[in-house]
Amino acid sequence: MTDTGKRTSALDLVLAVVDPGSWRCWDEPVALTTDDPDYRADLLAARERTGLDESVITGEGRVHGRRVALVACEFRFLAGSIGVDAGERLVRAVERATAEGLPLLAAPASGGTRMQEGTIAFLQMVKVTGAITDHKDAGLPYLVYLRHPTTGGVLASWGSLGHLTAAEPGALIGFLGPRVHEALYGEEFPPGVQVAENLLANGLVDAVLPAGRLAEVAARALSVLWADGARERPPAPPVADPAPAAYEDAPPVEESIRRSRRPDRPGVREFLGAAATDVTLLSGTGAGERDPGLLLALARVGGTACVVLGHDRGSHPDPAAGQALGPAGLRAARRGMRIAAGLGLPLLTVVDTAGAALSREAEEGGLAGEIARCLADLVNLPAPTLCLLLGQGAGGAALALLPADRVVAARHAWLSPLPPEGASAILHRTTDRAYEIAARQGVRSADLLANGIVDRIVEEGRPEDRNFLTVLGRVIGGDMAALTARDQRERRAARRSRYRRLGGAGVVQP
Repeated sequence: MTDTGKRTSALDLVLAVVDPGSWRCWDEPVALTTDDPDYRADLLAARERTGLDESVITGEGRVHGRRVALVACEFRFLAGSIGVDAGERLVRAVERATAEGLPLLAAPASGGTRMQEGTIAFLQMVKVTGAITDHKDAGLPYLVYLRHPTTGGVLASWGSLGHLTAAEPGALIGFLGPRVHEALYGEEFPPGVQVAENLLANGLVDAVLPAGRLAEVAARALSVLWADGARERPPAPPVADPAPAAYEDAPPVEESIRRSRRPDRPGVREFLGAAATDVTLLSGTGAGERDPGLLLALARVGGTACVVLGHDRGSHPDPAAGQALGPAGLRAARRGMRIAAGLGLPLLTVVDTAGAALSREAEEGGLAGEIARCLADLVNLPAPTLCLLLGQGAGGAALALLPADRVVAARHAWLSPLPPEGASAILHRTTDRAYEIAARQGVRSADLLANGIVDRIVEEGRPEDRNFLTVLGRVIGGDMAALTARDQRERRAARRSRYRRLGGAGVVQP
């Protein structure tokens, strides 16, 4: 647990995050109006102790040169609790950030609602939440850094709404404070639950990092999330579609399937390492679920800022099986879709999966419903969308990330209703005819191109040659930039039309 004796003050934290000399406080003086002598004495003591007139400070500064609004709690001021004056100060700061088009960084450290002010203080969380919602609806980034401790109504409102959420190492973070739990139930709260590192493991926060790294991480995330920052570096221009290799010259399906399953075949992490910059990994759904089969990140691919979500094969001992994707992974994917839609960022989905999780937990967790909701979100997403078929593309887990304005495939990627062995088992009660069935189903990238499912194929070269990842990045960055320049309604209508036409007149059938 963080040493409370060494707790960083709100002002010291802010000054450590913003560029030197750039901090500008927005706070108007707060008068003492309470008639309660005990509460008045507490407020006067808190003012004397902290040099502040309330439990929150607000203002603006520059983070690595970018203008950012900041709000932070001072825990030494009545445990950082939020009363009417603190709530009003927060709302005014958020509203000002929205009006001035600024990203917002919040650093709460609070016990929650100020008990001395009762129910009216409790309701402050509603109006603060409303202001944060308006800020996000305006397409502006909201970053949260949870400090020790953050509990109660603060965590249950503006502390849990970030596009990206980090936490202080060892910080106590939970809804019900341990002291309250012990008083109400006569026993200690289970140790290790309300700790930042446990929240990270369970997909509730995206990172655990010391305050000294906050400026670096916030600046990197904002370089992707914030449109004004994204314009600082122009994206790569679109790359013209090359003439596709002749259909009859395409490699046989068996070669592609075997190559897609090689243990050393690069996956989404290797792709980001070769083709992306400013990568910030996010963790899980933000709502208590995390699936290692789904990677979610902010990044610049080929110079274009975007949200990336893709199948992460990881280091599974059986490359033909890979890391199965469950319902939690698809809910994390839908979180990425919401971020892209809310901030107007292109969405890049990367398909490389041997299939969805087949288990009781997946069924009871609503796997089929999550696939359906991913499809519904993607076909209607207002943001530009591009899908990269990088390797295996088996079953509903692949289809869930496929619908896009544009689809690019690596030469040896493929897409099938089931793993070929499963299709063979259904049709012939044996897996021995898997490649024969795959050929008949038209799963190869060449077949997908012929059928209008794929728009472009990127050649791969030898199995050990990974230079094609850099080419993929350049192609994808240019394509996303071109999609972003199109009218949103026209782009969405074309996406819907694209999938409406599949299987219609003029489309080659396998």
